[in-house]
Amino acid sequence: MNDKSYIKWESMSDKSIMETIGKFIQSHRLNQNKSQSQVATSAGISRSTLSLLERGEKVRMDSFIQVLRVLDLLYVMDIFNIQEQISPIEYAKLKKKQRKKATPQHVSDRKQEDLGW
Repeated sequence: MNDKSYIKWESMSDKSIMETIGKFIQSHRLNQNKSQSQVATSAGISRSTLSLLERGEKVRMDSFIQVLRVLDLLYVMDIFNIQEQISPIEYAKLKKKQRKKATPQHVSDRKQEDLGW
């Protein structure tokens, strides 16, 4: 597979991953024609913190999230959503308990309404 857009995250060092994230942030910031100062101010962080993030240095997670928010990039967090999955056995048990048809009510079971006559 020679597709250069495909990244093997598991083979990268932590530093390389952080640098890739930094380039992603910087690329989107520049595409939106925003300066580091504008993004940093909107995110409530210092310009130097944003610069560290873009260079792949360690920054606090909340700073990273605020930058994603300012750049409208929070969609990248979708990968962290946990989807509840049910095992095939549990699904079969649920299906077995599911009603197949309605049971008719008997006349004696119904409440007789007093019509007041």
